[in-house]
Amino acid sequence: MHLIVAMFLAGTATPTFAQDHSGHAMPAPQAPAQTECEKEAARHRAMGHPVPEGACAPTAQPGETASADPHQDHSGMDHSQMNHSQMEGMDHSTMDHSGMDHSQMPAMDDSTMENMDHEAMGHEGMQSSGQPPMNHQSMDHGMMDHGTMDHGAMDMTPIPQGPPPAAAGSGPPRAADAIWGADAMRASRDALRAENGGMNVFWFQGDRAEYRAREGGDGYLWDVQGYYGGDLDKFWFKSEGEGTFGEKPESAEIQGLWSHAIGPWWDLQAGVRQDLTGPERTHAVLGVQGLAPYMFEVDAAAFLSTKGDLTARVEAELDQRITQRLILQPRAEVNLSAQDIPELGVGAGLDSVELGLRLRYEFVREFAPYVGIEQEWKVGQSADYAHLAGEDPSVTNYVVGVRFWF
Repeated sequence: MHLIVAMFLAGTATPTFAQDHSGHAMPAPQAPAQTECEKEAARHRAMGHPVPEGACAPTAQPGETASADPHQDHSGMDHSQMNHSQMEGMDHSTMDHSGMDHSQMPAMDDSTMENMDHEAMGHEGMQSSGQPPMNHQSMDHGMMDHGTMDHGAMDMTPIPQGPPPAAAGSGPPRAADAIWGADAMRASRDALRAENGGMNVFWFQGDRAEYRAREGGDGYLWDVQGYYGGDLDKFWFKSEGEGTFGEKPESAEIQGLWSHAIGPWWDLQAGVRQDLTGPERTHAVLGVQGLAPYMFEVDAAAFLSTKGDLTARVEAELDQRITQRLILQPRAEVNLSAQDIPELGVGAGLDSVELGLRLRYEFVREFAPYVGIEQEWKVGQSADYAHLAGEDPSVTNYVVGVRFWF
C-alpha cells in the first residue's frame, strides 16, 4: 500500500515544462493596464508622431526614488524622435517636461523668424553674463526704415566758425625759409621759376618767303619775325618787304618791339619801325598780337611817323587743316591812313586791301612749301596815286614759297 502511494506522489512531482497542456483551454493573457506614459505615446501615434518602442520604459536614475504615481512620470519618455509639428491644438500647460531629454532635438531653423515680432517679447530679464558681445556689423539694415526713427535727442548744434588763431600767421610766408633762410630759398625759387616756364628762349619764323608771278614783271616778298624772351616779356623783331626782280625794293621795313603778355592769348607790343626805302621815316609803334577766337592769328598796330603821319595795319590769317600735314591758309591785310601822304602814294582812309589763299604741305612742322594766289587792291585816293604813277591799282599774284621756323 505504501509503495502505491509513493509511486503516485512521484508521478505528480514531474516538472512543469514536462507537462502537456495541449489539451487545456487556457484563457488569453490579460494585458497589463496602460500607464499614463503609454496613453500619451498612443495619442502621439494617433496624431502621426513617430514614437519609438520602449519610449515609456522606466529608466531608474542612481540615487532617485520611483515616482509615487507611475502614470504621471514622463521622465523616461524620449521626445527627440517625435514630430510635434501637428500639435497646434494640444494644451501642454499642465504637462511636466522637466524630466524630458531635449538634447537630441534638431536645431531650430532661424530662416522662418523674419516676421517674428520681438517688440512683444519680454527681454528685460535677459542677462548677457558669459555671452559674447553681439556683432552688429554682420546684420543687414537695408530694410530698416530710418524715417520713423526719433532723432530728436541728437545734438544738431552747428559747429561755430571763427577766425584762425593768431599764431596761424606768425611764421614766415614760406615754411622752407624758417629752415634754410629767406636768401637761400629766394635764389632757389628764382632758379625753379626759370627752369619751369620762366626761361628765355629764341624763336624765328619765316611766315612768307615767296616768288610772285604777275603781269608786268615777276617779283618777290618776305615776311619774317621772331623773338627772344620768356613767357611774359620778350624782345620781338619783324621785317617785311617786296619788290620786282631787277629793280629796287618797292617797300622794306624793320621793327623792334617790346612785347608784354596781357593775357593767355594776347601780347601788347610797343617799339619803333624803320622804313628802309622811299623817304626816310621812323615810326613809333603800338599794337597787339595774339590768337583771336576761332583760332585767327591777328597782328594789329598803329604807326606814328616822325613827320606826324598816322597809319595803321591789320593782318589776320587762319590755318585750316585738311590733313595733319596739308594746310589751307586764308589771309587778309588792310592798311589805313589818317591823312594823305602823296610822296608815298597813300590816300586818306582805306589805303589798300590784300586777300590771299595759300596751300602748304608740312614735310616737318618746321618746313612747309606752299603755293597760292593773292589779290591786291589800292582803293580811294591811293588808287588815283597809282594811276598817276602808271601802276595798276589791282594786281593778281600767283605765289610759290616756303614757310619755316626754328
